[in-house]
Amino acid sequence: MSEMKYKMVIQWSNEDNCFLVGFPDFPGQTWRTHGATYESAVANGREALESLIMAYEATGEPLPQPTIHQAA
Repeated sequence: MSEMKYKMVIQWSNEDNCFLVGFPDFPGQTWRTHGATYESAVANGREALESLIMAYEATGEPLPQPTIHQAA
């Protein structure tokens, strides 16, 4: 799925005692989901991103441009 080329940020939170997952290319809330382990955060992040893309498509809102890292 080419729409999955979005940056996913996973960061440990001592306050929440879990890994937080965010998608900086999408405006709105900083953190979209979480996971007790890094692996579960990745899985939950993929699911959240798929849902986010489907919500944009359902409303006809254009998807934001993905951040592309250019190799040096």
